[in-house]
Amino acid sequence: MTTWLTLENFFVLAGAFVVALGVRIATDVAHPKRWGSAVFWLLLGACIIAGKRLPAEAIGYAVLVMTALAATKQVVPPHFDHGDEAELTRRATTLGGRLLWPVLLVPLVAVTGGFLLGKIELGGALVALPAQASQVSLGIGGLLALALAFGLTRERPVAAVDEGGRLLQLISWTLILPQMLAALGGIFAKAGVGDEVAKIVAALLPVQHPLVAVIAYCAGMALFTIMMGNAFAAFPVMTLGVGLPFIVQAHGGNPAVMGALGMLSGYCGTLLTPMAANFNLVPVRLLELRDDHAVIRAQAPFAAAIWIFNVAVMYFCVYRFSPSPP
Repeated sequence: MTTWLTLENFFVLAGAFVVALGVRIATDVAHPKRWGSAVFWLLLGACIIAGKRLPAEAIGYAVLVMTALAATKQVVPPHFDHGDEAELTRRATTLGGRLLWPVLLVPLVAVTGGFLLGKIELGGALVALPAQASQVSLGIGGLLALALAFGLTRERPVAAVDEGGRLLQLISWTLILPQMLAALGGIFAKAGVGDEVAKIVAALLPVQHPLVAVIAYCAGMALFTIMMGNAFAAFPVMTLGVGLPFIVQAHGGNPAVMGALGMLSGYCGTLLTPMAANFNLVPVRLLELRDDHAVIRAQAPFAAAIWIFNVAVMYFCVYRFSPSPP
């Protein structure tokens, strides 16, 4: 069935914004790394817009170029002028709680649209495919929130370009790190890394004991996430290498309980690694903190406590609620 809106529409819109940012950087003679930064954002925007229509090899080469630019520190933000701080404070005080309205509108539209958008037809066509309803609703919510923000602040649309571009440049190359790490996890799984992990774990640990199997799985999820920066990348490797063979197959554990609590254990590793740039480096950049590891230091005690809790809950639940034999 035909649809009015697809994810591709929002990818094109987002990619066009990134390309526009690259063009603006290329014309900014005061930018400290003008050409390296411009090429990075132009390549990223082109991949977002035409990724499905380009050969896989072309995307691969583009990723290699972007990686090289980031590794050689050619992708950096310029010095931003924050303007009259007293005036900004005065305007923020005047608007008060209304500043939160656009922020709250995004999840409201996303959740509501996720339930309803895939069921609504206009002119014999669905507004969005049911499988894409949540993502499309998130995009619609972002656009509506932007329009509401313009109405509240009386700013011109160019302000969104300026502030959005400033935000992207502050995030810099870390923007694409989660996607690259998730792809790396898929490559590891295809390469059979999980089988090798299973052999190592079986040789080093007494996994014939149910508690040891749980600790090995939860610890592996956390450690692999710390190394890769993404629990989704660690999940297929550790679940195939430790979770399924030792918890589910050897001891009859419940795979649903194991998977849910295993991901939570991986998230504990996310809180402890600079590789999880979207969690731990982006806030440092946005808040302009001096210590690159300030966020990690603050999160470490909570990560340790949550990990211990996950191990205890998994041990008491994964075997107790094991699935009934067919």
